[in-house]
Amino acid sequence: MTHAGHTALVTGAGRNIGRAIALAFAREGANVVVNARSNRQEAEDVAREARAMGAQAIAALADVSDPAQVQALAEQALGAFGTVDILVNNAAVRPGRPFTDLDYAEWRRIIGIDLDGAFLCTKAFVPGMIAQQWGRIINLAGMMAYEGHAGYTPVSAAKMGLVGLTRSLAVELAPHNILVNCVSPGTIDTANPQTDAMTPQQRAGAAAQRAARVPLGRLGTPEEIAAVCVFLASEGGGYISGQTIHVNGAADRR
Repeated sequence: MTHAGHTALVTGAGRNIGRAIALAFAREGANVVVNARSNRQEAEDVAREARAMGAQAIAALADVSDPAQVQALAEQALGAFGTVDILVNNAAVRPGRPFTDLDYAEWRRIIGIDLDGAFLCTKAFVPGMIAQQWGRIINLAGMMAYEGHAGYTPVSAAKMGLVGLTRSLAVELAPHNILVNCVSPGTIDTANPQTDAMTPQQRAGAAAQRAARVPLGRLGTPEEIAAVCVFLASEGGGYISGQTIHVNGAADRR
């Protein structure tokens, strides 16, 4: 129970990687705030799973790109647990659209969630971390930041922005014993609207094609990303800050 007494808030935690991270912290004894943008049922289900592990957990809806909603999220989390010691900025959208078809409103919407959301949530909880001289902030980037993908320009820009945010905050907050790191997942076996619409056979075929591009020969799991986040927040990761940890089966070695 390495995180007993801590409170972890995970944005975008209703499913996939965010869900796995929230449950991993619950398993380690942390109180958990499960954030989702609008799907209360998914968030409540994850919070229920966390409580079944013996953790205290609440579901909290908020669009992390909206300053007023982030403020309400902070008030709910701090009202429930007093502090938020571990912040995982995972919430993201990844719509694909050719750059020539991309308008400014869509650009701002994606940047707002993928990058501004991390800024707003960090601003909301850093004062409490400074006051107690302990905190952990983990940002979720991705291979799109490093490889570049046609049709995903704002996603790549936002995710690379998270890397820069991580590096600068790590230096600025180090005197307060606040560690800031970035985890960059590779090809992970997650559900999405495209795979949800597939038959089981189609999903298996698509997964095999994706796995074939990974040197390790398989897709990663959300739980493997979660394990890295738990480690970075633990005392074992106490001398790691400002880093980007690539969890991708050797698919990208930069």
